[in-house]
Amino acid sequence: MQKVFFILGAILGGLVVAIGAYGAHGGHEILVKHDALITFGKAVRYQMHHAIMLVIVALAASSWKDQEKLLNIAGWLFLAGIVFFSGSLYIIAFAQVKMGYITPLGGTAFVAGWFVLAYAGYKAKIK
Repeated sequence: MQKVFFILGAILGGLVVAIGAYGAHGGHEILVKHDALITFGKAVRYQMHHAIMLVIVALAASSWKDQEKLLNIAGWLFLAGIVFFSGSLYIIAFAQVKMGYITPLGGTAFVAGWFVLAYAGYKAKIK
């Protein structure tokens, strides 16, 4: 799973730069018109932070073989968080569709991912 998380983290990091550029230039009129700039900014920040975390999870899993299962869980939780949290905020910002009931699922996945990551670090046999 390390390779998958590394690749997904890199792709999601690249996508967030492209999405951010679109929001700052092409989509700016939509976002300002609907007071959605703050929502958009939050989606972009959380996606970038957790795309980087996917890369870190992949690197940690290659070093901490004894914690690969927990690190895979953390990676999937971060990915779910990006989809549900940032994804729903993008939809709210650009399409003005009420998705507030989905956003907390993503936030919960992020929190769970961080706790699973911490537990994996605690249990890891570090040289």
